[in-house]
Amino acid sequence: MKNILVGIDFSNSAMTAMRHAVALALKSNATLHLVWVKTPGAMKNIEENSNYLGDIQTKLNQWVELCKKESPQTSVNSFILEGKVHVAITQYAQNLPESIIVMGAHGTSGFEEGYIGNNAFRLINESKVPVLIMRENIQINRDLHKIFVPIDTSFETLQKIKYAIQLAKLFAAQILLYGVNYPNNPDVRHIINVQLRHAADMCDEANVRYNVETENINHNDVCNTILESAHNYDANLIVIMREENETDFTASRNLRQILSTCAMPLYIIPNVNAYTVSR
Repeated sequence: MKNILVGIDFSNSAMTAMRHAVALALKSNATLHLVWVKTPGAMKNIEENSNYLGDIQTKLNQWVELCKKESPQTSVNSFILEGKVHVAITQYAQNLPESIIVMGAHGTSGFEEGYIGNNAFRLINESKVPVLIMRENIQINRDLHKIFVPIDTSFETLQKIKYAIQLAKLFAAQILLYGVNYPNNPDVRHIINVQLRHAADMCDEANVRYNVETENINHNDVCNTILESAHNYDANLIVIMREENETDFTASRNLRQILSTCAMPLYIIPNVNAYTVSR
């Protein structure tokens, strides 16, 4: 984690995201990149106000100073990009070594259309680097103490363990490996137990603290069950995999529900086509 890119639209959601990015930078010594995107929707504002882009840069500079007040040793840059929000940000992040994206799930129309709904959804689906995303109204400590990692039957599910381990080491946090027995039958329970043993081995090798829990889910509301469990276990981050299989917790049909209801930050890892499991 050498570069942390923060999508900025000056909303409260973006401020929440930026403050979490600063906490990460403090622990990882990464460089912060605050990015605002001049979209086609901003052209009317530019035409009506010749100082519009200058005002944007002034606000970006103010946010840079806020970051430096919290973390004086952190290198902080600001940039104005151009294009569609999700395209501009994902392309910029791909060109930074060992980068992640941090952004709010919802934005504001105060300057342009903001990072609302489809922008966040498209960015997550297209990003080839991890995305840390959060809602505006989360009330949660930025210092991680328990990282919640759901484990399902997919091969990709183990890939997110190495990212959880990285964060656990930075914050001296505990990982909770949460086996999801869904559908609840003997074959699934066997696969989940095997997956959990592999995940536990990875944590042991990395010398990080962890616990293992399982839950038998006998209904279709998998998303809410997992999110409620993360809350009940007092986690303050969920690490999930962007998976393709329609039976997976983070399948595309579930992702919007997760983004709109999760009460804590989500760290979303790209699928196995973009990265390979290290085991």
